[in-house]
Amino acid sequence: MYISYRLFSFRFFFIFLFLTGFFISSAQDTPKVWSLEDCINYALDHNLDIKKQILSVEANKKQLLQSRLNLLPDLNANATNVWNFGQTIDMYTNTFATSTVRSNNFYIQSTATLFSGLTKVNTIKQNSIILLASQFDLDVLKNDISLAVAGYFLDMLLNLELLDVARNQIEITKGQVSRMSKLVEAGSSAKGDLLNIQAQESAEALAVIQAENRLVISRLSLQQLIDLPVSPDFRIEKPLLKPVEDSKGLLTPDQVFNFAVEKRPEIKSADLHVQSAQKSLAIARGVLYPSLSFGGSWGTGYSGASQELESTVYKKEFIGMTNVSGDTVFGYYPSSTYKNKNFSKQIRDNDNKTLGFYLRIPIFNGWTGRTNISLAKIQQEKAEIDLEIQKRDLRKNIEQAYTDASASLQQYNASLQKVAAQEESFKYTQQKFDVGMMTSFDYNNSKKDLTKAESDLLQAKYDFIFKTTILDFYMGKPISINK
Repeated sequence: MYISYRLFSFRFFFIFLFLTGFFISSAQDTPKVWSLEDCINYALDHNLDIKKQILSVEANKKQLLQSRLNLLPDLNANATNVWNFGQTIDMYTNTFATSTVRSNNFYIQSTATLFSGLTKVNTIKQNSIILLASQFDLDVLKNDISLAVAGYFLDMLLNLELLDVARNQIEITKGQVSRMSKLVEAGSSAKGDLLNIQAQESAEALAVIQAENRLVISRLSLQQLIDLPVSPDFRIEKPLLKPVEDSKGLLTPDQVFNFAVEKRPEIKSADLHVQSAQKSLAIARGVLYPSLSFGGSWGTGYSGASQELESTVYKKEFIGMTNVSGDTVFGYYPSSTYKNKNFSKQIRDNDNKTLGFYLRIPIFNGWTGRTNISLAKIQQEKAEIDLEIQKRDLRKNIEQAYTDASASLQQYNASLQKVAAQEESFKYTQQKFDVGMMTSFDYNNSKKDLTKAESDLLQAKYDFIFKTTILDFYMGKPISINK
């Protein structure tokens, strides 16, 4: 019994492991269902244009930091080690050095700009503006991608519903084909009616294939837009969409524009570019002003040609003899020896320090200063025009979205009534067709009208949702299609 119990325990353990692994594997193999928020977040995290713009923001941060550091004094040091060949003038002894001579020079200099027409200060302000503008440009890029993802997401939802409509219609037709086949076999209906219904079935089968192809294309487009590796298992969430409300709930284009023009990042970015152009003009004008700087330096050096007295010896030398007495006359002449001056001593002896103010007054530089001012004025005018273009385009987009939303709402209401009427008409048509009081041709036409009315209703519904989503987005609301 003990052995049987152990065998039972081992079997139970392995069965438990198998079932656990099976359920874990099944859970891992289940494809993810993507919501609109998932798609937008993935696109924002993986889009290459956004990554490129983020790098631009980082580069502008470095530019701003450097412009601030440019206010600090500079400090530079130089050192040389040179061998002179041939006859050269030594800078420390001011004599000819006729043999191979080594020389060293050491130099440190620092300069601080006291005034330069406020060019450095205005450069800092301009770089601050450019950084902020690049951050708004990043927001613009994110907004554009988010709206595009919402549009593609809704397009895929629409194609899913259109596919359901097409499949529902063909199921109804298949039932009629089966029923008509029995009636033809029983001799109650003509074979021509069956052929008409079968032709309608073939047409609707083609419509299903076309709807499936549109769905495949919209699925592919959405995955490519968010930079997701393309997979046929890609699935999206079917949310409970926000209702199609009456146009009275919509704000007027002027109301939306007045809010958007103060809040939209593209307008803020264009306005900052105008301010940046104004700073460029101030910088160009500052170049015409005198500049004043303060600087100091320290330098020293060593020369192999520099020598110092080592010792002096007086030597007795014959000069001549006197004429009268004939005495011999001797003289004493100095004889000196020299040695190369010590390196450390030369470094101390050649020490040189300077402090000074330096004034630079621009008088004539090929008219470049005036030309740069004229170019800066042109750039400022262009930036101001770009700002007006951005405002104009924003107003156009809002007016277009409002007009499209209003038109879609009218089309939706009309389609809603038409669908209700077509459903009643088709119900009546089907009843008459079932009792043989209507031809298959008329039946097919009624069914086509119902299918078209349902498709038009879906088109108007999704178009209205997308356009109102755009209007909400211009009002600063987050992108959402949920109820």
